[in-house]
Amino acid sequence: MEQSRYLVTELPGPKARQLMDRQQAVVARGVSALMPTFAVRAKDGIVEDVDGNRLIDLAAGIAVTSVGASAPKVVEAVQHQVAEFTHTCFMVTPYEGYVAVAEKLAEIAPISGPVRSALFNSGAEAVENAVKIARSHTGKQAVAAFDHAYHGRTSLTMSLTAKSMPYKHSFGPFSPEVYRVAGSYPYRDQLGGHEAAERAIEQLQTQIGAENLAAVIMEPIQGEGGFIVPAPGFLKEIVQWCRENGVVFIADEVQTGFARTGRWFASEYEEIEPDIITTAKGIAGGMPLSAVTGRADIMNAAHPGGLGGTYGGNPVACAAALGSMETIVERKLDHAALRIEELVRTRLEETQKNDPRIGDIRGRGAMLAFELVDPETKTPDAALTSAVAASARQAGVITLTCGTYGNVIRLLPPLTISDDLLLEGLSVITDALAEA
Repeated sequence: MEQSRYLVTELPGPKARQLMDRQQAVVARGVSALMPTFAVRAKDGIVEDVDGNRLIDLAAGIAVTSVGASAPKVVEAVQHQVAEFTHTCFMVTPYEGYVAVAEKLAEIAPISGPVRSALFNSGAEAVENAVKIARSHTGKQAVAAFDHAYHGRTSLTMSLTAKSMPYKHSFGPFSPEVYRVAGSYPYRDQLGGHEAAERAIEQLQTQIGAENLAAVIMEPIQGEGGFIVPAPGFLKEIVQWCRENGVVFIADEVQTGFARTGRWFASEYEEIEPDIITTAKGIAGGMPLSAVTGRADIMNAAHPGGLGGTYGGNPVACAAALGSMETIVERKLDHAALRIEELVRTRLEETQKNDPRIGDIRGRGAMLAFELVDPETKTPDAALTSAVAASARQAGVITLTCGTYGNVIRLLPPLTISDDLLLEGLSVITDALAEA
């Protein structure tokens, strides 16, 4: 597949407009799309639409297709497994693929000692089950999440998520025994890791109490909240407090996992050892799979039959995961992520010198973002962010935004994207910013 940006029509093109009409007739309004078109094929850094337009992919399906949307080893593994069988339900008739994925997770997880995993379908499902396991292990109910957190769209994970629109608005009431404390947002709170941790721990102690707290959950880099990297030492002190107080620390690595940040898991940068890690997105090259991985004594707290689900650890998805993880190793995609960071940071920092509306550049590996603000007041500029992203999309670059205040442009390219495509896509975005 040609790896170049090419626009045959404006977006949406005529075939895409026809599909939009069909969508509006049968798909619920709440399921909306950012790109004004429909994909027909994708490979590495390009998505081709129904009208023949080739778009630069700086989203990877929200950090899912890290190994590319049609990685050969994933395709081969899926095709082979589909020909054998598509489903038996692991809880009814087990199969080797599920065990093999759990073995690989035990090998790569930054958790010492015996490790166990349970497989599910989505990131939200993994988070829900991680909380269940923590509650079963500790005999306590309360769960603490942080400002700017995003953990999913189900009832419990909505409760853990901080942002109201569009994730929580009008969908309450929410799950009980979920509490929120201040986290670490260095650009805005100007606190070092120790000071931010002291503030959070005081809230944990006084507003909840360790004797009531089953788990603390946090993304090592907060995703939807704005790609916020905590100040150095923050997470280490939070984890240490959890250890000392019998509280399970859950690292939500749904978006950060599987070489996205340049290592298997972003927790490794923070020099922390979570009790439980939740994963999804990049685990299986686009197939629906998620996992809860943790210390054996914690994971085994749930009684037999207490964990599972009809489709959890589907054999086709497990085959894809094994192919995806093999691809990460063979193609050294952790190194590719660091190369992406080097290229993107250099270009963004050059742009920032002449454009103070770029208030902050942050992230790790191929999980990078820049925050757009009023140059004088540092007030978030959501309108500018939206306009820049819309302009880039019209020019054929798949562009995502995020942030509690809607003022962050995030970059999540496939780790297989070429340098030329990456820099071209980034230039389209920075040109749109210059013209806004």
